[in-house]
Amino acid sequence: MNAAVPGILRARAALSRLIEPSDTMGQALVTAVGPEHAARIASGEEPPGEAVRRRVSSLLDESGIRAPGRALAEALERWRPRAAGLAPDRDLATAVRFGGTLLVPEYHGWPEALYDLGLGMPFCLWARGGAAVPAAPHCIAVVGSRDATAYGLAITGDLAAGLAQRGRTVISGGAYGIDAQAHRSALAVADRDGPEPGEPLRTIAVLAGGVDRFYPAGNEDLLRAVADRGLVLSEVPPGSAPTRWRFLQRNRLIAALSAATVVVEARWRSGALNTAHHAAGLGRGVGAVPGPVYSANSAGCHRLLRDGSAVCVTDASEILELADPIGLSHAASPGDTQPETGDHQRADHDGLAVEDILLLDALPLRSGAVVEKLAVVAGLGVPAVRAGLARLELEGLARRSRAGLWQRAAR
Repeated sequence: MNAAVPGILRARAALSRLIEPSDTMGQALVTAVGPEHAARIASGEEPPGEAVRRRVSSLLDESGIRAPGRALAEALERWRPRAAGLAPDRDLATAVRFGGTLLVPEYHGWPEALYDLGLGMPFCLWARGGAAVPAAPHCIAVVGSRDATAYGLAITGDLAAGLAQRGRTVISGGAYGIDAQAHRSALAVADRDGPEPGEPLRTIAVLAGGVDRFYPAGNEDLLRAVADRGLVLSEVPPGSAPTRWRFLQRNRLIAALSAATVVVEARWRSGALNTAHHAAGLGRGVGAVPGPVYSANSAGCHRLLRDGSAVCVTDASEILELADPIGLSHAASPGDTQPETGDHQRADHDGLAVEDILLLDALPLRSGAVVEKLAVVAGLGVPAVRAGLARLELEGLARRSRAGLWQRAAR
């Protein structure tokens, strides 16, 4: 390893590869012993010791997280399969090659708003672009459906442009549909106004995969423009593939980095609603744009409005009012949900535990995989993978071939 790279950077880079996003046990370990010691423990280089176990358990208890006596040991089992693939210097060099850097809490440039996530805070942020992350009061998240309608795209364009013109940074997830339109409109304002000294950052894309591989591929040119003139962020290291779990956890970063989250279009069970719930749970403002009552693409927005989880917004000025703390009285708990009714389709991951979602993401669609390979991809211990496969098989989500290989079951 390169001794010129500060130990804290190398340790946090390693932790981001070892441990999946939102693993509170990992963040508790870092809080207890610091990132460098935590990286050595998580990779199996040294045992934690009884004092560390007690400190980690105490931190989890203080955060209201129940952890059985073997919780740390089980976490070490699920982290250890990835230890052989650790190469933090390589990951850091890859980020630099793509014009990126690593943001960590110990150095200047770390977004203070992420501390609101508590033990759900990321270990680091891989950043691609030359700009700094603005403070949360200057940022607004605009999210919505991938299969956006012409109505949704038009509204998004107006809202994002209006926010950019008022000096706000538009944050979204880089996906097709509403996300892409939000980024595109914010960049258009920057192109029209021209670069000026001290001008605000127009847009930030928060990805579920590595910053070296833009996803989705159809948005590569757009995301490249965001990196050139704005900023692209991810909590997972270069080369990481976007998975269902990482998409869900990416949403908490979008919400935390923003003063308010606005959902333009969303189906009844859209991922954009997950972002809105994260924002509400953090005490941020949540807004929803109403749509045609016959449109399935607006059913999720109407659900937020009916539940009182969001405030109705129709233009940029109303969104800025929402971002003011005085307007946060309607924020709902992230656990507030409505029962599924009618013909709303159940997603494969609905009702699954976290470990089962990670395992479902790791299962190949066509070729099969052995248990040990799935443990590495999912970031779980081998016993946990075996137990999870049994549960997924009962749910009809996984199947085993005669050769003993596992893959995702056809639905």
